[in-house]
Amino acid sequence: MNDHDLKKQTYKLKIKIQKGESLENILPFAFAVVREASKRTLGIRHYDVQIMGGIVLHEGKIAEMHTGEGKTLASSLPLYLNALTGKGVHLVTVNDYLAKRDADMMGKIFNFLDLSVGIILSNMSLEDRKKAYQSDITYGANNEFGFDYLKDNMILSLEEKVQRKLNFVIIDEIDSILIDEARTPLIISGISVEDNRNLYFKLRNVVPKLKLQKEKDSDYGDFYLDEKEKQAYLTENGHKHLEKILVEKNILNTKDSLYHPHNLSTMHHINNMIRAYYLYQKNIDYIIQNKEIIIVDEHTGRAMPGRRWSDGLHQAIESKEGLYINKENKTLASITFQNYFRLYKKISGMTGTADTESYEFHQTYGLEVIVIPTNRKMIRKDFTDIVYMTKKEKFKAIINEIQKCVKKKQPVLVGTVSIEISEYLSSILKKLKIKHEVLNAKYHEREAEIIEQAGQSGSVTIATNMAGRGTDILLGGNWKNQISKIKDISDKKIQTIKKKWKIENNYVLKSGGLYILGTERHESRRIDNQLRGRAGRQGDPGSSRFFLSLEDNLIRIFGADKIKLFLKRVGLKENESLDSKMITQAIANAQKKVEGFYFDMRKNLLEYDDVANDQRKVIYKQRFELLKSQDTKKIFNSIIKDFFTSFIENFFQKNSIDKYNIKKIENTIKKKFMIDTLLYNWFISLKEIPKFVEIKKYFFLKIKEEISKKERYFSNFPINKFYKNLLLQILDKYWQEHLMNMDFLKQNIHLRGYAQKDPKKEYKYESFELFSNMLENIKYEVIKKFFQIQNLDNNYSYQEYEVKNDIFSEKEKFKNSFFSYTKKEKKDNNNNIIIDNTNKIGRNQNCPCGSKKKYKKCHGKLR
Repeated sequence: MNDHDLKKQTYKLKIKIQKGESLENILPFAFAVVREASKRTLGIRHYDVQIMGGIVLHEGKIAEMHTGEGKTLASSLPLYLNALTGKGVHLVTVNDYLAKRDADMMGKIFNFLDLSVGIILSNMSLEDRKKAYQSDITYGANNEFGFDYLKDNMILSLEEKVQRKLNFVIIDEIDSILIDEARTPLIISGISVEDNRNLYFKLRNVVPKLKLQKEKDSDYGDFYLDEKEKQAYLTENGHKHLEKILVEKNILNTKDSLYHPHNLSTMHHINNMIRAYYLYQKNIDYIIQNKEIIIVDEHTGRAMPGRRWSDGLHQAIESKEGLYINKENKTLASITFQNYFRLYKKISGMTGTADTESYEFHQTYGLEVIVIPTNRKMIRKDFTDIVYMTKKEKFKAIINEIQKCVKKKQPVLVGTVSIEISEYLSSILKKLKIKHEVLNAKYHEREAEIIEQAGQSGSVTIATNMAGRGTDILLGGNWKNQISKIKDISDKKIQTIKKKWKIENNYVLKSGGLYILGTERHESRRIDNQLRGRAGRQGDPGSSRFFLSLEDNLIRIFGADKIKLFLKRVGLKENESLDSKMITQAIANAQKKVEGFYFDMRKNLLEYDDVANDQRKVIYKQRFELLKSQDTKKIFNSIIKDFFTSFIENFFQKNSIDKYNIKKIENTIKKKFMIDTLLYNWFISLKEIPKFVEIKKYFFLKIKEEISKKERYFSNFPINKFYKNLLLQILDKYWQEHLMNMDFLKQNIHLRGYAQKDPKKEYKYESFELFSNMLENIKYEVIKKFFQIQNLDNNYSYQEYEVKNDIFSEKEKFKNSFFSYTKKEKKDNNNNIIIDNTNKIGRNQNCPCGSKKKYKKCHGKLR
């Protein structure tokens, strides 16, 4: 089959799918087409194990493939197959560098087969993003996809929408994105109205005067730390000492208490400052670039410009470092990766380390982990850990080990957990005049160049977790990259480079291959395995070993007692080390403990976020309906009808029809909505008392007249555009306020536990109430703002204003209208809350809040 005929197969397969052929039936032929196209464009033919990986990915499962087994190439198979449907497929990576690398490489295959390939990068224009999402296959970083989804639900025009309906996604390094980053929500924020910068500035001189309580049961100290939770707590003595200092600094009034209601925010900021000083360290948790705090991802070791810690913590760190303190932000939109990726119709992923987290993947996402065998037998040697008493002894041993590797020309990759340690080791090697490279968040722009040289004989590379994912260290160096840098390349030059590389490669193989030297165990076994996985790719020789000390964070916080007891028994002394399988197992158990601890945290977070997620879906769905509506006046009229019907019905259910009550309701409507109904004049002009139906009929006649007057008043402005802008902007304002209320509720709902109540059930109940109230307030504000508008031109823009929620003496309920639940939703596999307001709920039916109680004992309970 020639190239032209091979390209034609894409069109033929698309026709088959349109005629109803299933993807499973055409899978063998589609995979064969991609395999052949890869051979012709890249000169690479898929291994059988890569075909297996491709099948697993198509079936919506997780493929665990070891480092160097070609996950990127394996993903081309299901991407091509699913792209034939024309619904778009996404491949998500952990950063822009990998997204661009993979899109450029795999794009050659897809373009050859007449499929379009797009790439989403940070700082792209709106038009470029739309074009990328319209492509058959789209590559991009996880953050970009998530933020684009949130932005699409904040737009004021459908022309600004970039994403299509979410169809099929393959997540590269899925454990990093769905587990390591699961606790970090994506947040689009705006500047908060509150300005507490001056307080943070004053507190800069307060916290250093407080003393840390080092022993748990000691009376000495003002505060103690919980390093597992990264929290700080004042002691009883600390409260007294702190109050004294604050009075001296004129931050607190004399005889005032820290726990007086008006000082609660001060207490919150003090707690942030203590955490900033003692739990968040420079060159470990963050770096300073261009006089700004840049967060360092604890799992990948990469800098994350643009991200900020929430709840005032970022401002506390800025204050600690003596930098300009920015204003606190308020949340405009947010979603977790867990809930974003569950929006896709089909989800699958690939990584080198997923099996240890298979239970969580199945529980949270319903994803099965399939371990794919290696193409060649793994011959890497993983030696047992060596343990020392102190860090000083450990680093001395690490330097000695590096010197041994340099002497025998064996390449070594030194893995560190922080920038601080990588720079410390680098300073020692510089003194010893040992040539080396450092790869951390400060030098990320040289990442490709450093990794390219890491496999050369005698090379020493010190790296944080950045080198743990998505990198391919070739023994002897990367000859393909060397060729790509030469402008005037010839066959002779290519052959010379290949020949030199082959000699270098053989030399490295004889020296034992790449040696992975870990300076500390990470909190997760997966990250350790990722580091080890840099060696021993495709049957190459290699080895790995971790050097540890009892002062390492993991051992000190989670497993020191048992290990110390064991070392005492064996009589380990200073400058001595221990190489024991028992110690390695004890450390693995400590890691399991940490993994279980974080799993519980993620599970807890998801259970709370599921409540907000259900509400988010309702709001975003109604917002999209508003955007695409061609008749927003009809929506507005339905809100008017429902609102005022409920208003006058409730009024006359409690009050008789007489001239006093008629005057009362007329004045109420006039005061709140600036509508003069002349209801009283009409009433006294009648010979007999009208029925309620007649009052209602006259009332709506006057409302209709008032609407017509307003519309004539701004007749030059497109009426549907006006209603759309009004509805959207009020909806957005109240939704943002609701997110703040939900955050506050989540932070404090645990206190219900002291009253012997389940905080999760209470959170569902309270959030349901908050959401219902928000929908009602939106309707009230839309009507109020409409009748208060005095002037309008083509530059109309709804302005923010202070909301006073004093409309009713008791809550009004609205049914069957916009800004209410209009669709009965079934409970899905993820246990989302059921909400059904279309029909009256029976007293013995389950309550729609999701508590599993009967309605009469939950929201229908008489209070």
